Amino acid sequence: METEIANSEPKDEVFLTEDGRKRLIEELDKLKSNKRREVAERLKNAISYGDLMENSEYDDAKNEQARIEHRIDQIETMLSKAKIIDRRHVKTKEVDIGSLVEIRRVGTGKKQAYRIVGPAEANPENHMISYLSPVGSAVMGHKVGDIVPVSAPVGNIKYRVIAIKK
Repeated sequence: METEIANSEPKDEVFLTEDGRKRLIEELDKLKSNKRREVAERLKNAISYGDLMENSEYDDAKNEQARIEHRIDQIETMLSKAKIIDRRHVKTKEVDIGSLVEIRRVGTGKKQAYRIVGPAEANPENHMISYLSPVGSAVMGHKVGDIVPVSAPVGNIKYRVIAIKK
Protein backbone atom coordinates (compact mmCIF):
# COMPACT_ATOMS: atom_id res chain seq x y z
CA MET A 1 0.00 0.00 0.00
CA GLU A 2 1.53 3.35 -1.02
CA THR A 3 0.86 6.69 0.62
CA GLU A 4 0.29 10.04 -0.98
CA ILE A 5 3.91 11.06 -0.38
CA ALA A 6 5.28 8.02 -2.17
CA ASN A 7 2.90 8.55 -5.08
CA SER A 8 3.66 12.26 -5.49
CA GLU A 9 7.39 12.23 -4.70
CA PRO A 10 9.52 13.80 -7.42
CA LYS A 11 12.37 11.48 -8.35
CA ASP A 12 15.02 13.94 -7.19
CA GLU A 13 13.48 14.93 -3.84
CA VAL A 14 15.30 13.69 -0.72
CA PHE A 15 13.23 13.14 2.43
CA LEU A 16 15.13 13.98 5.63
CA THR A 17 14.21 14.46 9.26
CA GLU A 18 15.59 17.58 10.90
CA ASP A 19 18.10 15.38 12.77
CA GLY A 20 19.16 13.80 9.47
CA ARG A 21 19.67 17.23 7.92
CA LYS A 22 21.79 18.32 10.89
CA ARG A 23 23.93 15.16 10.67
CA LEU A 24 24.57 15.76 6.97
CA ILE A 25 25.51 19.40 7.59
CA GLU A 26 27.93 18.33 10.35
CA GLU A 27 29.50 15.70 8.09
CA LEU A 28 29.82 18.23 5.27
CA ASP A 29 31.50 20.75 7.57
CA LYS A 30 34.02 18.12 8.76
CA LEU A 31 34.79 17.03 5.21
CA LYS A 32 35.27 20.57 3.94
CA SER A 33 37.30 21.86 6.86
CA ASN A 34 39.25 18.96 8.39
CA LYS A 35 39.40 16.16 5.81
CA ARG A 36 40.26 18.35 2.83
CA ARG A 37 43.09 19.95 4.80
CA GLU A 38 44.40 16.56 6.00
CA VAL A 39 44.45 15.15 2.47
CA ALA A 40 46.10 18.30 1.09
CA GLU A 41 48.87 17.85 3.68
CA ARG A 42 49.25 14.17 2.76
CA LEU A 43 49.50 15.11 -0.93
CA LYS A 44 52.10 17.76 -0.17
CA ASN A 45 54.18 15.26 1.80
CA ALA A 46 53.83 12.56 -0.86
CA ILE A 47 54.90 14.98 -3.61
CA SER A 48 57.99 15.86 -1.61
CA TYR A 49 59.12 12.19 -1.92
CA GLY A 50 59.72 12.73 -5.63
CA ASP A 51 58.78 10.33 -8.43
CA LEU A 52 54.96 10.28 -8.54
CA MET A 53 54.85 7.23 -10.83
CA GLU A 54 56.06 4.88 -8.07
CA ASN A 55 54.61 6.76 -5.12
CA SER A 56 51.92 4.76 -3.30
CA GLU A 57 51.45 7.50 -0.67
CA TYR A 58 50.59 9.94 -3.45
CA ASP A 59 48.17 7.45 -5.07
CA ASP A 60 46.47 6.76 -1.73
CA ALA A 61 46.10 10.47 -0.98
CA LYS A 62 44.71 11.18 -4.49
CA ASN A 63 42.19 8.35 -4.07
CA GLU A 64 41.17 9.65 -0.64
CA GLN A 65 40.82 13.15 -2.07
CA ALA A 66 38.50 11.79 -4.80
CA ARG A 67 36.38 9.95 -2.18
CA ILE A 68 36.08 13.08 -0.05
CA GLU A 69 35.12 15.28 -3.01
CA HIS A 70 32.56 12.71 -4.16
CA ARG A 71 30.98 12.58 -0.69
CA ILE A 72 30.92 16.40 -0.47
CA ASP A 73 29.13 16.49 -3.82
CA GLN A 74 26.66 13.81 -2.66
CA ILE A 75 25.80 15.65 0.55
CA GLU A 76 25.46 19.04 -1.16
CA THR A 77 23.13 17.48 -3.74
CA MET A 78 21.02 15.80 -1.04
CA LEU A 79 20.76 19.01 0.97
CA SER A 80 19.78 21.03 -2.11
CA LYS A 81 16.95 18.57 -2.84
CA ALA A 82 15.92 17.99 0.78
CA LYS A 83 12.32 17.98 1.91
CA ILE A 84 12.41 18.18 5.69
CA ILE A 85 9.88 15.99 7.48
CA ASP A 86 8.54 17.97 10.43
CA ARG A 87 7.60 15.55 13.21
CA ARG A 88 4.89 17.94 14.38
CA HIS A 89 3.01 17.15 11.16
CA VAL A 90 3.58 13.39 11.16
CA LYS A 91 0.32 11.45 11.22
CA THR A 92 -0.39 8.92 13.95
CA LYS A 93 -3.48 7.42 12.31
CA GLU A 94 -1.45 5.64 9.61
CA VAL A 95 2.22 4.96 8.93
CA ASP A 96 3.98 7.62 6.87
CA ILE A 97 7.48 9.02 6.43
CA GLY A 98 8.61 10.28 9.83
CA SER A 99 6.40 7.86 11.79
CA LEU A 100 7.77 5.77 14.62
CA VAL A 101 6.03 2.46 14.05
CA GLU A 102 6.00 -0.50 16.41
CA ILE A 103 5.33 -3.87 14.81
CA ARG A 104 5.01 -7.40 16.13
CA ARG A 105 5.82 -10.45 14.05
CA VAL A 106 2.79 -12.69 13.74
CA GLY A 107 3.55 -16.14 15.11
CA THR A 108 6.62 -15.28 17.18
CA GLY A 109 5.42 -12.17 18.97
CA LYS A 110 8.80 -10.49 18.46
CA LYS A 111 8.43 -6.69 18.66
CA GLN A 112 10.40 -4.13 16.67
CA ALA A 113 10.17 -0.34 16.46
CA TYR A 114 11.37 1.70 13.51
CA ARG A 115 11.39 5.32 12.43
CA ILE A 116 10.36 5.48 8.77
CA VAL A 117 12.79 7.77 6.94
CA GLY A 118 14.09 8.51 3.46
CA PRO A 119 16.84 6.32 1.98
CA ALA A 120 19.50 8.99 2.63
CA GLU A 121 19.30 8.56 6.39
CA ALA A 122 18.23 4.93 6.72
CA ASN A 123 20.23 3.09 9.37
CA PRO A 124 18.62 -0.19 10.45
CA GLU A 125 21.11 -0.61 13.32
CA ASN A 126 19.63 2.58 14.80
CA HIS A 127 16.06 1.48 14.02
CA MET A 128 15.69 3.88 11.10
CA ILE A 129 14.44 2.22 7.93
CA SER A 130 13.71 3.61 4.50
CA TYR A 131 10.14 3.87 3.31
CA LEU A 132 11.49 2.05 0.21
CA SER A 133 12.81 -0.96 2.19
CA PRO A 134 10.75 -4.16 2.25
CA VAL A 135 9.36 -3.55 5.75
CA GLY A 136 9.13 0.22 5.33
CA SER A 137 7.21 0.06 2.07
CA ALA A 138 4.96 -2.69 3.39
CA VAL A 139 3.84 -0.74 6.49
CA MET A 140 3.35 2.60 4.71
CA GLY A 141 -0.29 3.69 4.89
CA HIS A 142 -1.30 1.00 7.38
CA LYS A 143 -3.11 1.63 10.65
CA VAL A 144 -2.78 0.18 14.16
CA GLY A 145 -4.10 -3.37 14.16
CA ASP A 146 -3.42 -4.02 10.47
CA ILE A 147 -1.61 -7.22 9.56
CA VAL A 148 1.02 -6.47 6.94
CA PRO A 149 2.67 -9.09 4.71
CA VAL A 150 6.34 -8.47 3.97
CA SER A 151 8.22 -10.26 1.24
CA ALA A 152 11.68 -10.99 2.62
CA PRO A 153 14.63 -13.10 1.42
CA VAL A 154 13.61 -15.77 3.95
CA GLY A 155 10.04 -15.82 2.62
CA ASN A 156 6.83 -14.01 3.45
CA ILE A 157 6.56 -12.65 6.96
CA LYS A 158 3.50 -11.06 8.55
CA TYR A 159 3.63 -8.18 11.01
CA ARG A 160 0.89 -6.53 13.03
CA VAL A 161 1.11 -2.76 13.44
CA ILE A 162 0.97 -2.19 17.22
CA ALA A 163 1.57 1.57 17.54
CA ILE A 164 2.23 4.64 15.43
CA LYS A 165 3.87 7.65 17.07
CA LYS A 166 5.42 10.94 16.04
